[in-house]
Amino acid sequence: MTPIEIENKLNAQSYIEPEMLESTFTFWFTDHDHIRSPFPAGIREELRLKSIEKFLTWSEQISDRARKDINDEILAEKFEEIIFETGNEMVSNEDEKLTIKYPFMPRLNDVINAKDAIDKKAESCVIAREIYKKGDSTFMKIKLRKIDSGEMWETDFELPE
Repeated sequence: MTPIEIENKLNAQSYIEPEMLESTFTFWFTDHDHIRSPFPAGIREELRLKSIEKFLTWSEQISDRARKDINDEILAEKFEEIIFETGNEMVSNEDEKLTIKYPFMPRLNDVINAKDAIDKKAESCVIAREIYKKGDSTFMKIKLRKIDSGEMWETDFELPE
């Protein structure tokens, strides 16, 4: 569908509020103090169109009876799910996929401090990330390089599933 067709389809229905879609995009496409956008700038416009189209298609399949039970919170959660799934399909490399799947985890080239660091000598730069399983749990291993000495080290985090 073209952008005009998507806009016309969105405006022709009364179930989904365009403002909800726009506020979701504004939130996830903008960096905030504690949250950074996981979506590369180069895919955002296409992601916007594809996500709205998929969401409209999904909403058309909801029965009138079920619509009465679906509130704005459920709609917003489903829309976010579609944005993240679509974004993951659009990115080209594994690290971008990791960023979308785990948007709150450290990213390549992030500079971080050790928890007990007193000075900047403890700053390290993330140089690699990988996912591994241990039993029923999933972890992200982060490889880092100390900025002052070049010393390499690693740590891992259990990931939410």
